[in-house]
Amino acid sequence: MSIGVGIFLMVVGAIFAFAVRDSWDAVNLQVVGYILLLAGLAGIVLSFYITNRRRRVETDAIDPAVEEEYRVVEQHHRDIKE
Repeated sequence: MSIGVGIFLMVVGAIFAFAVRDSWDAVNLQVVGYILLLAGLAGIVLSFYITNRRRRVETDAIDPAVEEEYRVVEQHHRDIKE
């Protein structure tokens, strides 16, 4: 569920919970509205969690061979300055 679907569920839920004062014999629309509000909120929270979890990829920023070459060149420049 994306953020847009979560916002949509929250809007529809708010309309049912706060604007509609009608109910059928078997269905209370205010309760349905509160359920939709909670479902939308849960969808938004889960969407943020899944998106942020996907972005955290544990990799080395620099290839070890390149990093070793960088250290050798840096040490060489330090030796020249001294």
